[in-house]
Amino acid sequence: MGRNEQPPLVFPILLIAGGAIFLYANYRPAFDPWPVLRTYWPLILIFVGLGKIWDSTQRQRQQAGNPNAPPPSSSVGTTIAILGFVLILVALFWHGRAFSRDRRGENVIHHQSRTIERDDAKSVNVSVESGAGQVTVTGGSPHLLDADFDYGYSYSNPSVEYKTEAGLGQLTITQDSEHAHFGTAHNDWTLRFSNDVPLSLKVEMGAGEGRFRLRDLQVTNLKLEMGAGHVDVDLTGPRKKDLTADIEGGVGQATIRLPKNVGVTVNAQGGIGSVNAHNFKRDGDDYINDAYGKTPASVRVKVQGGVGQITLLQQD
Repeated sequence: MGRNEQPPLVFPILLIAGGAIFLYANYRPAFDPWPVLRTYWPLILIFVGLGKIWDSTQRQRQQAGNPNAPPPSSSVGTTIAILGFVLILVALFWHGRAFSRDRRGENVIHHQSRTIERDDAKSVNVSVESGAGQVTVTGGSPHLLDADFDYGYSYSNPSVEYKTEAGLGQLTITQDSEHAHFGTAHNDWTLRFSNDVPLSLKVEMGAGEGRFRLRDLQVTNLKLEMGAGHVDVDLTGPRKKDLTADIEGGVGQATIRLPKNVGVTVNAQGGIGSVNAHNFKRDGDDYINDAYGKTPASVRVKVQGGVGQITLLQQD
């Protein structure tokens, strides 16, 4: 065929542009390229498609004028198109939301506080859905809930909804991720509940860290679904009623603090990496303490999923 056509420079240009973007992101932590890339990446398909149409048209014109002429030696249209895409991307970074800062050039961290009263609820079902970040749950609030949210621009305002019906409260705390985040996205929740209200707690959160200080709370049921990260669950303290806890997800490390003077059984199954069970007895897939079966109330924990390491600690 005698063809000597050179490949377009699309891939090298994209490598250079991508390297420059992420190098700058490492140099300036406030720079977050993912929101723009996530939204406008289809433009590259449009530009490359237009460039290939232009190249094909040029080939047809040249061959129509001279059928024996060899095809063009380069894909000029595709190369120009990808350069145009990179220039538009730079303009979007400059004018868009890739830089979320205040007037001093610092990251913008939004703060929101919410207080919820118990009303006539005798018990409350709590549902928490958070994106990646850190969630801390503890007790000591004079209200049903005192909440503090600190979050960056990658996340929307948390939504807190509460209603009661026939003595049962339903509390829902949710948040949508407005943009993909890169490295330094900030999203910290601190939820303080009343020690006097029986709670059924369900938490779904993305990658990050979960701290659940439930020692003084009247939690009867805990369901925790978490992405990659670390979770520390404190279930110690006296228990007047049975407590059932279900922990699952891709948690890298789970530390579970359990009471010494209350009967405890822990079942670990699925893709569990390793279990460090201090002063627990092994009973098949279960780990039990010396008080199990001897106290009016019991703590039953089930851990399943891709948990890398589980540490069981007995405390007073």
